[in-house]
Amino acid sequence: MLSLIATLQTLGFAAKDRLRDEKGATAVEYGIMVALIAVVIIAAVSLLGTQINDAFKSITSELTTPA
Repeated sequence: MLSLIATLQTLGFAAKDRLRDEKGATAVEYGIMVALIAVVIIAAVSLLGTQINDAFKSITSELTTPA
């Protein structure tokens, strides 16, 4: 009888541990963070892309012009 009680108690603790497991929630949170970082990078490149491209073009033209 005592063995049965111990087994049921062990099963109860195992079930409780599985319900408290937050690995899936953590993975979702990391996925949301990565998506937000990607959105910020895309927005920055979209807003600054032409300005950066023009800066590189002017640097290239200065470097290729013979002195």
